[in-house]
Amino acid sequence: MENEMFVGVETVAKDFGVSKGFAYKLIKQMNDELKANGYLTVAGRVSRQYYRERIYGLTSKERKNEG
Repeated sequence: MENEMFVGVETVAKDFGVSKGFAYKLIKQMNDELKANGYLTVAGRVSRQYYRERIYGLTSKERKNEG
């Protein structure tokens, strides 16, 4: 069962069309950004909300205003 709070390497690899190895590098980069802002992270997974914000460039607040 997929943990809805986090995105794993399979999803990142599929969404970007890259290898799992490169997907892990992307996840690490996003987690490093989160850590720098004081957030807790899980190795090999990234916050689903942050992942979407980094891909689409929208914050949750901006997404609400679109609808």
